[in-house]
Amino acid sequence: MKDTSITVYAKERGFWVAGEKKKEKAIRQKRTASFYFKKYLTIFLGAMIAAIGLEVFLIPNNVIDGGVVGLSIMANYITDMGLGTFLVVLNLPFMYLGYKQIGKNFTIATFIAICLLSFWSKVFEPIPPLTIDPFLAAIFGGIIDGIGVGLIIRAGGSLDGTEIVAIIMDRKSVFSVGEVVMFINLFILSSAGLLFGWDKAMYSLVAYFVISKMIDVVIKGLDESYAVMIVTDEHEEITSALNDRLGRGVTLLHGKGGYTGVSKEVLYCVVTRLEVDKLKEIVLEKDENAFVTINAVHDIVGGRFKKKSIH
Repeated sequence: MKDTSITVYAKERGFWVAGEKKKEKAIRQKRTASFYFKKYLTIFLGAMIAAIGLEVFLIPNNVIDGGVVGLSIMANYITDMGLGTFLVVLNLPFMYLGYKQIGKNFTIATFIAICLLSFWSKVFEPIPPLTIDPFLAAIFGGIIDGIGVGLIIRAGGSLDGTEIVAIIMDRKSVFSVGEVVMFINLFILSSAGLLFGWDKAMYSLVAYFVISKMIDVVIKGLDESYAVMIVTDEHEEITSALNDRLGRGVTLLHGKGGYTGVSKEVLYCVVTRLEVDKLKEIVLEKDENAFVTINAVHDIVGGRFKKKSIH
């Protein structure tokens, strides 16, 4: 039998607490090490993939990306000093702004991502292009580059200093991040038209569009999720049906009509895009007077979110 008096004595003297704290600290350190390993491995792979899209598809066909990467490609074309050099040098002022305005972790991740992109660009530069058709280069280069950039953004970094400017301007002006980025890139792509010809500028616009869409796909995922709020009098039946037929956890919120003052139960759950229609069917089957709102969700962390066969 365990001697409980020793345990009580240890707790009273603080030995127990110290041991538990030491154990918790070790667990936190292990989680932190795992987190940073995954984070920078993602940045490493993202930079490599982005470099393939640039060096094997876009750059050999004089098709550029937007932002600092696009400026670096044009500067490299004019001076032949090396893409990596311009990627680092042109991004340095923006990284300083990012450090001051956004934070140290973001700046470190961005600096590492840019250095890795410079390294991989040098590695893949001697490889001959897979196509000399600028349209195919814009499409496939945009897809590959967008995947790489999306991975870096998901890991908390960036390759483009203009995004940092856009975030800062969003805080201090009436313009959104998207509007600022679009304005900057229109200027850069117009400059590409003067340097490479207007047909290449139009191909660059196609590549920029594809890259933007691929970044969204990587960040949000192919299988989009939706947050659903259901105001109903049949909350028990609907909750049971969503659990059994969709395998979804449901959170019950207590609400009250602002006009009528009548108490209502509000159900909150998250489903995938493919499950939205089935959810509507289930809800209206149980309560045809239910009020349902559906909103897209960009990310989900934790909770009971599993897939189950729809029936």
